[in-house]
Amino acid sequence: MEMIEKGLLEEMGLELNLKPWATDGGAHFWEVSKTAFRSVYDDQPNAHKKFMEKLDACIRNHDKEIEKMCNFHHQGFVDAITELLKVRTDAEKLKVQVTDTNRRFQDAGKEVIVQTEDIIRCRIQQRNITTVVEKLQLCLPVLEMYSKLKEQMSAKRYYSALKTMEQLENVYFPRVSQYRFCQLMIENLPKLREDIKEISMSDLKDFLESIRKHSDKIGETAMKQAQQQKLFSVILQKQNNVKFGKTVYINDRIPEERNEIVLKPVFEEEDENEEEVLTVQDLVDFSPVYRCLHIYSVLGDEETFENYYRKQRKKQARLVLQPQSNMHETVDGYRRYFTQIVGFFVVEDHILHVTQGLVTRAYTDELWNMALSKIIAVLRAHSSYCTDPDLVLELKNLIVIFADTLQGYGFPVNRLFDLLFEIRDQYNETLLKKWAGVFRDIFEEDNYSPIPIVNEEEYKTVISKFPFQDPDLEKQSFPKKLPMSQSVPHIYIQVKEFIYASLKFSESLHRSSTEIDDMLRKSTNLLLTRTLSSCLLNLIKKPHIGLTELVQIIINTTHLEQACKYLEDFITNITNISQETVHTTRLYGLSTFKDARHAAEGEIYTKLNQKIDEFVQLADYDWTMSEPDGRASGYLMDLINFLRSIFQVFTHLPCLPALSPCQDSKGILCS
Repeated sequence: MEMIEKGLLEEMGLELNLKPWATDGGAHFWEVSKTAFRSVYDDQPNAHKKFMEKLDACIRNHDKEIEKMCNFHHQGFVDAITELLKVRTDAEKLKVQVTDTNRRFQDAGKEVIVQTEDIIRCRIQQRNITTVVEKLQLCLPVLEMYSKLKEQMSAKRYYSALKTMEQLENVYFPRVSQYRFCQLMIENLPKLREDIKEISMSDLKDFLESIRKHSDKIGETAMKQAQQQKLFSVILQKQNNVKFGKTVYINDRIPEERNEIVLKPVFEEEDENEEEVLTVQDLVDFSPVYRCLHIYSVLGDEETFENYYRKQRKKQARLVLQPQSNMHETVDGYRRYFTQIVGFFVVEDHILHVTQGLVTRAYTDELWNMALSKIIAVLRAHSSYCTDPDLVLELKNLIVIFADTLQGYGFPVNRLFDLLFEIRDQYNETLLKKWAGVFRDIFEEDNYSPIPIVNEEEYKTVISKFPFQDPDLEKQSFPKKLPMSQSVPHIYIQVKEFIYASLKFSESLHRSSTEIDDMLRKSTNLLLTRTLSSCLLNLIKKPHIGLTELVQIIINTTHLEQACKYLEDFITNITNISQETVHTTRLYGLSTFKDARHAAEGEIYTKLNQKIDEFVQLADYDWTMSEPDGRASGYLMDLINFLRSIFQVFTHLPCLPALSPCQDSKGILCS
């Protein structure tokens, strides 16, 4: 066809630029270039008409060729049709045979088909079973782990349950995520986590309530252990001192007193619980804290747990630090207050060391500083109501044990020992008030007469109580009299008792011997210059105290003044601080007793003048007498006899400058 088209155009005398355009199923399409067709219409006149004539001639020629070709092949076509008609009969026969053969095959293959279908069905079932087994093998570990999770939840093993949840989510669920039961399990896990959080938080609340109730028992145990440790240290130090020949106290009474006051409760507790040594772990089950901390750590909510724990413990700290209104009335009130505080901070210290980050050292220090300020304010307020020195001393011992216990756990307690110095001043004040009553009782019971000594045994008894030395008196035979009255040895003993009592407070304060020596001397000076001096002055001013009693008081003060150096030696023996030390405080007993003597001498002068006035005022004069009879008046003789007896009493005085020649209110000279 393309050759025809090409020849047609060539016959027309046109230059064609033909190129292949596309092919589809052997048919070629040609694109006639724009130049060729333009030449048909543009180059020659009547070109279109000529083109159409040529095209018609070419079509006629091709039709003739087609007709010739069909005539040439017609006979072959007829022959082919004839052959097909002949084959038709054989084809029908073959069709019948094929149909019959097919029917016979169908009949013969029915059983095979049935069996084949059974085999197919069995193969399908076998394949399904294999698939089910494979899926079940894939699902069984998930179900087993979920069953294990349920068992752990029932057994309250919540930390293990959370770990199992992690395994399920990270390992097992991705394998069976396409199944519905897996989706249900996945949806149930957040609820289980919330249940675990609530349960663990409930356990923590129960734990906090439990330690709040048992904090006093925890604190009591910790304080007893600290007390026992201190006892062992004292015993060990005492053994070392004996080993190296050191003597801390010359007077054996001091250590005994110490052991009675401080260590006796320890020995009693040891007798009761010799074999049992309890620790805070024995008294408190901390597993709820550990469990809750681990659970919140696994859940990634550790900060919430820490904030809640610290907030609740601060609330409990405020409750613990709140004292009872009548705490100052008995030592048990103070003991309960201290044991609760110790128990609280012992628990916090344990939590600090066994957990990581739940509480920090900065947190405990902040809590302790807050508590310490509150404790000091409470003790300062309540101790001010204490008027019994024994109660103040027991309070001091409790504060020392309290401070030593918490210091052993790393808490700073310097402010507590500073508070003890304030309480020491209050203790001294209560001692001074107590000893003022003691001195008043001694003065009221005194007969203000020299002490009669019948035999050597009585003499040694008095000398053992009071350091009296008089060689001339020692040479005298029995019976004899000591110049002082009974109040002098009693006062001397009570001053020593006061020093003992003051020493009881000074011990265990972690102070040097020099500081303790200074404390003892200052408190003794207060006793002498304020309490004893006040009692003496009040005694001297009492109306029922006569001249004889005043003379005896002067004699007594003289001997007490001489005994002051023995009191200084006594304090030196206790503290081992020499009196020659630069900073050693001296006792002011000399001035105290001198002032008392001067007051007594002045009172003697006053009373003596009053007595002379009374004699003069009671005189009965004979105004009608014409001349003197050469005899003195009766009142004058009584006055002279009175003065003679009084001056006889004055001979026992070492010196009485106030009774130098004087003049009474009437202008009468007396000597």
